[in-house]
Amino acid sequence: MESNNNSSSSTSSTKGSIFFIGNATVLIKYAGFTILTDPTFIHMHEKVPLGYGLETTRLTNPAMEINQLPPLDLVLLSHFHGDHFDQVAIRELDKLLPIMSNSHAVDELSIRGFTNTKKLDTWENISFTKKDNNNNDVELQITAMPGRHGPFPVAMFLPKVMGSMLDFKRKGDRNGSNNNNNSHNSNQLLRIYITGDTMVFDDIQEIPKRYPNVDLALLHLGGTTIMGIVLTMDANEGLEMFNIINPKKAIPIHYNDYDVFKSPIEDFQAKVKEAGIEDHVFYMQHGETYTFDVNR
Repeated sequence: MESNNNSSSSTSSTKGSIFFIGNATVLIKYAGFTILTDPTFIHMHEKVPLGYGLETTRLTNPAMEINQLPPLDLVLLSHFHGDHFDQVAIRELDKLLPIMSNSHAVDELSIRGFTNTKKLDTWENISFTKKDNNNNDVELQITAMPGRHGPFPVAMFLPKVMGSMLDFKRKGDRNGSNNNNNSHNSNQLLRIYITGDTMVFDDIQEIPKRYPNVDLALLHLGGTTIMGIVLTMDANEGLEMFNIINPKKAIPIHYNDYDVFKSPIEDFQAKVKEAGIEDHVFYMQHGETYTFDVNR
């Protein structure tokens, strides 16, 4: 996978893009699919709820308004927290839009009128098929990855979280993603891993065993800290996650956007430089696009 930061609107099975809206909200475009992650569109100084009467204040503005979104195929949601699915998304997203998440998030979304949700348990998957601009059928398989929002036992009192593995394949690849040789199949086009708001814990070690050769990883960082307890990856854990997954390229997201984030991106940049992996990490500001070519 070759990359640059020039904008691209192509929907072919060789070119794709990641547009950074802010926080954990990105637009993924590849092979005819347009996917939105963790939609939060409130503005600077506005607040979202975190549960238990807690709130967090946004420190940035999103790169676009929700009514500027392109037509979407689906939404991927790590978990149901206000900084991942905010009041703007609840109010203004199409209630028929397909949303993939875990059981807790799906229940909360259903209460709020969303009717096309799909619950995914860890390692469970769902597939969609579209035609790219060369009229080829491309299958997107989304598999729920393990996640834990904070250390045990604190995580038991927080919403379930879900990572996601996105496998884009030429239609006809039915070998199953639990095969370690799956990513070498000639039908495999692209593999993207989105960590979600997880910490590094034992189950994460299973991911590269089942899903090796990740092309691109989106790392939820920020070191979210509430009452002195760190609930998302900080710089150290972000580097550890990179080393475990070993992606060809990683993009940090979910940092500096809310006042509960206590691990600035500069800390992660320093760790990346110290580890000598700068060529494998791409940093984006709000409103920037990462584009890539898939050479399969």
